[in-house]
Amino acid sequence: MFGQRPRDPAEARQRIVDGVTWSEFCDALKMAGMVVLRDAAPSDPLTRAEGFRYLSRLLRAGLETFVEHADPRAPVLQRPVHETAKMGADNPDNHYQHASISGEHEYRITGTRGTVHTLSFATQSGGYGEGRGLPSTGHLDAADMAIGPDGCFQIAVSVEPRSGNWLPMKPETGSLIVRQTFGDRATERIAELRIERVGGNPLPTPVTPEAIDRGLGRAAALVGGAAALFANWAEGFRTHENTLPRFDPATSTAFGGDPNIAYYHSYWRVAPDEALVIDAEPPDCQHWNFQLNNHWMESLDYRYFPVWVNKVTARYRPDGSVRIVVAHTDPDFPPNPPRGRANSLPAGPPQGAGAVNWIDTVGHELGTMCFRWIRAASHPQPRTRLVKLADVAGLP
Repeated sequence: MFGQRPRDPAEARQRIVDGVTWSEFCDALKMAGMVVLRDAAPSDPLTRAEGFRYLSRLLRAGLETFVEHADPRAPVLQRPVHETAKMGADNPDNHYQHASISGEHEYRITGTRGTVHTLSFATQSGGYGEGRGLPSTGHLDAADMAIGPDGCFQIAVSVEPRSGNWLPMKPETGSLIVRQTFGDRATERIAELRIERVGGNPLPTPVTPEAIDRGLGRAAALVGGAAALFANWAEGFRTHENTLPRFDPATSTAFGGDPNIAYYHSYWRVAPDEALVIDAEPPDCQHWNFQLNNHWMESLDYRYFPVWVNKVTARYRPDGSVRIVVAHTDPDFPPNPPRGRANSLPAGPPQGAGAVNWIDTVGHELGTMCFRWIRAASHPQPRTRLVKLADVAGLP
């Protein structure tokens, strides 16, 4: 596959000069389009349109990661996944950051904690499209770190153990992932972070033909690999449509999932006159949330629509349970937050036996969904049932 093996410098230079690198890059992108067009994928115009937009977003993320910011000698914390670049059931509560690093070097992360609900750091090897997943090589949660009274901290990132806050690497480590998880985006401040290599020339490596040959190959591999991986997952979720079984922890960790999170991935399908009702009893946990995605496992547009709910923003019942209703229109029992403000409201006391948390389908009739328990004492499976929208008010 294009971009999968290191090349001899002379070969890489010749590929650049002859235009072979660019030609194979374009061919790989064309092949990625077959993921959107394959028989198992929905063929309605909306899903197809979102599929091709999805490929363009993956390409943007791939070029930023593997061409612009791929130098482990001068790492840059950037955001390949965000409000308009999504993959793998990206968490609407998360502010994701990524840096290219290497187990050949040692790094230092400095920062201030901010007020964001949770903060975690992970190192990984591999990459989407390389056939090895994204196995974890180290993990560190802010809850387990020493942080000064002024909120300042420092983390050593290295293969060899270090005193204090230490984020492990392995020789094969290739990336740093930071997850900053909001409880309430409207009021919390993210951690301010900086990463630097310890020792050596701090200047970035000058551009080389070898780096561009490798970078374009990895960017194309991300587009095709991530698209195929998560399309396969979505198709597999159809076997338990409109239910929320727990996702295999080993699989989620192997592909970059946080080991402290219990994931419940599945597929949903709701007609205009129906509602998917989800009842759950949140355990003692650091955080939890539920989100709705399209078929391609992209979160729906959480900037403007109530497509997710979490521990802080949920409307609770007197017994501490939550009822989530996925529907095309607001069931309004009792009145819900205005459209588009679901996660800008502060937490409050239980709202009564009829309290529901409406999740807007934003014009979709099918897609994927995800429920998370984060650092939870137990992992109760959310209960689901598909009912007529008109019957939601009368449900016990």
